[in-house]
Amino acid sequence: MTAKFGPAGTAESFKTMGYKKSVQLGEYLEKFGLDHFEYQCGQGVRVGEQAAREIGAALAEKNITVSVHAPYFISLSSVEEEKRDNSINYILQSAAAVNAMGGSRIVIHSGSCSKMTREEALELAKATMKKAREALVAEGLGHIHCCPETMGKINQLGDLREVMEICKVDDTFIPCIDFGHLNARTFGEIKGKAEYAAILDTIENELGADRAKIFHSHFSKIEYTTKGGEKKHLTFEDTVYGPQFEPLMELVYERNLSPIFVCESAGTQTEDAQAMKKYYESLK
Repeated sequence: MTAKFGPAGTAESFKTMGYKKSVQLGEYLEKFGLDHFEYQCGQGVRVGEQAAREIGAALAEKNITVSVHAPYFISLSSVEEEKRDNSINYILQSAAAVNAMGGSRIVIHSGSCSKMTREEALELAKATMKKAREALVAEGLGHIHCCPETMGKINQLGDLREVMEICKVDDTFIPCIDFGHLNARTFGEIKGKAEYAAILDTIENELGADRAKIFHSHFSKIEYTTKGGEKKHLTFEDTVYGPQFEPLMELVYERNLSPIFVCESAGTQTEDAQAMKKYYESLK
C-alpha cells in the first residue's frame, strides 16, 4: 500500500480545462496523476443514488478512490437532542452516498463547545457517534468508516486529543487529521518534522499502529488569528502561513504509512495535491 492524493471537490482548473460534469472527474484527475477524490456534501447530501453510482464508476475506471465530506451543519455535541439526532441522519445520508460511489470513508466535523466545558461537549459527541455507528450497522452500512476531523477554530471541538477520544468509541473510526487546522489552532506550532512526528506518534499511541498507518488527512495552508484560530484557506503559493507539506511527506515515506491526503487549498486543490504527490513519489 502507498499514500494516495487528491482534491476536495473541484478546483478552478476543472472548469477552465473545459469540464462540466462530475462524471468527467476521473478523466480530469488522471491528467494530474491523482488517485483520490473527496466529494463535497458540506451544504447537504444532494447527490442522488444513480448519480452517485455514475460518479463512482467513472472514478473507479481510472483507479481513483473516493470519500465524502459530510454536511458542515452536523453538530455532534449540540445541547439540543433534536440536532444530535439530525446529525445522525446526515451521517447516514453521507454513508449511503459514499457507498453508492464505491467508497468507504466519510469525514465528519467534530462539533462545537458553545456554552459548555470541552469535556461536556466531548462526552456528547462520543455518545452521538456511538449512536451513529449503531445506526450505520442497522442500515447495512457497517463497512463505512467515520472519520472525525481535527478542527481549526479554538472554540470548536476537535483538537488532536479530542479526535483521538472520539475515535476510541469504535475501532472502525479513522481519524481525519487536518494538519492545516491543527497548525491554525496552535498559532503556527507546526514548524517541521519534529511536530509532525509528534502528531503521528500520538495517533499510533492512542489508536494503534493499524489505524495510524491508514489515517485520513486534509492538508492546506491556512491563515489564522491568535484570537480564534482558523481564518481562511490559502494556496501553496502562500509564504506567510504554514504548514509546509514536505517534512510530513518524508515521515510518511520513512514510516511506510499509507494515508489518504485530501488537499483543501483555495481553488488550486488539484494542483497542490499533485505537488504533494510528486514530492512524495520523488522520495522513493
